[in-house]
Amino acid sequence: MSATASAGASATPRQEVGRGLPSWWPLAALTLLAAVLRLSTLDLQSFWYDEAFTPVHVLHPSLWATLRAVSHTENSPPLWYLLAWADSRVLGTGEIALRLPSALAGIATVPLAWGIGRELADRRAAIVCAAIVAVNPLLIWYSQEARAYGLFVFTSALATLYFLRALREPSARQMALFALSAALALLSHYFALFLLVPMAVWLLAEPSTRRAALPALAAIGAVGIALLPLISAQGGHGTQWIGRWALSSRLQAIPQYFLAGYMGSPLGHGIELLVALPILAALAWGAMHALEGARAGHEDSEARWRRGAWIALSLAAAGVLTPIVLAVFGADYLAPRNLVAAMIPVSVLIALISTWPRTGSVGLALAGLVALAFLAISLDTERSPRLQRGNWRDVAHAIPAGGSERAITTVELGAAPLEYYIPRLRNLKRGSTVRVREIVETGYAPLRTGAGEPPAPGFHLLARRNIDGLIVYRFASSAPRNVSEAELRAHVITLAHPEVLIPRPLS
Repeated sequence: MSATASAGASATPRQEVGRGLPSWWPLAALTLLAAVLRLSTLDLQSFWYDEAFTPVHVLHPSLWATLRAVSHTENSPPLWYLLAWADSRVLGTGEIALRLPSALAGIATVPLAWGIGRELADRRAAIVCAAIVAVNPLLIWYSQEARAYGLFVFTSALATLYFLRALREPSARQMALFALSAALALLSHYFALFLLVPMAVWLLAEPSTRRAALPALAAIGAVGIALLPLISAQGGHGTQWIGRWALSSRLQAIPQYFLAGYMGSPLGHGIELLVALPILAALAWGAMHALEGARAGHEDSEARWRRGAWIALSLAAAGVLTPIVLAVFGADYLAPRNLVAAMIPVSVLIALISTWPRTGSVGLALAGLVALAFLAISLDTERSPRLQRGNWRDVAHAIPAGGSERAITTVELGAAPLEYYIPRLRNLKRGSTVRVREIVETGYAPLRTGAGEPPAPGFHLLARRNIDGLIVYRFASSAPRNVSEAELRAHVITLAHPEVLIPRPLS
């Protein structure tokens, strides 16, 4: 056999392997992993307050009534509520039905993260970026929540991808796609503005994109102006709790959320540090090679990474630091969860630096450790009630059905879930009196002094249950007794704003 034939024969198997394993297979695998993590446990946790509030108080059979409720009871733009209303008309208002749009948005964000990595660097950066987004516990959390945050992350990532494409190719089509995706981001969450501003600055700063960007930016501005009447009508409804949460604690929660998830605080700072260490090591390793490349005159070969890193850094910094600065100067809407979309450019920055040219297998290994740490926490969240939403579903199940002569006292965050899981409940009016033979008290630790004592004369303790940290006391009386709303409200077992619920009368 000739050398040429031998070489051809030996090359054939490699070519077949290459054809059998397309270059996009990591994206398919990571998207499938993201789908499994989000969909397989979509109804594992019960609704908590924010989620239950939507079907109980916002969604109505009429779309117009739903939009009126959004303007009077919510503080977010209308896009997610429009999707939730349409979803509820088809699938109902169960946990899977209302969380499904967020889950699908979370899954679809993984290919967007891949695309962002490819635009800014190369395939390795795309793989790392998509992997982080697929398994990050915070992003999975909001992919399983019936609120606007999963959609906010998706539309912000979509706007980022089309911004990068418009920056590279400032055609009318790319600018129009950027304008459309940016408008969707603004209609998903008002904090999208903090990510869109640096995108606009980049487009205006580049001579090659400045003129083409003006119509797109004008269209985005028009959408923002159109939202002003809704913002005024909402008036920051329901944001008072933000100011009551110490700013220092909120600042601490921002990295904690990214490292360990929304409910990761029970894991402790030690676990957060273990997750942070490979991130810091990857950043240090990549930064070292970036500095060495600059000293060795490799600017040209590394120009794409440098530009990409600056773009990702500017988006991340604006998305995180701008709300902090505004909070310091009095415009305080800094809830750490409102920064969730800024975690996309943060993830992109980690991916770019860890895959910087010449970082080699060490950079990829460190990035892999980051993804494995995130995956471990995400899996732990799915099996540990202490890392999950309050189990109001089982609290409701612990209260026997029926009970027309019953009053339930709870904390404000328990009112909407109990109204959702126990049909026909309503708030007891201030200053009124109700005739009951059973009083149920629900709340969470720390309990106030006197918890477990009868809330009114003639009642005795019937049962006490601890349901994944939520406490339920049931008190009974041998005969119906009149109890005032003030008496019930004063005896809520948790040091938090109290609510009193009673059954609605049968009509």
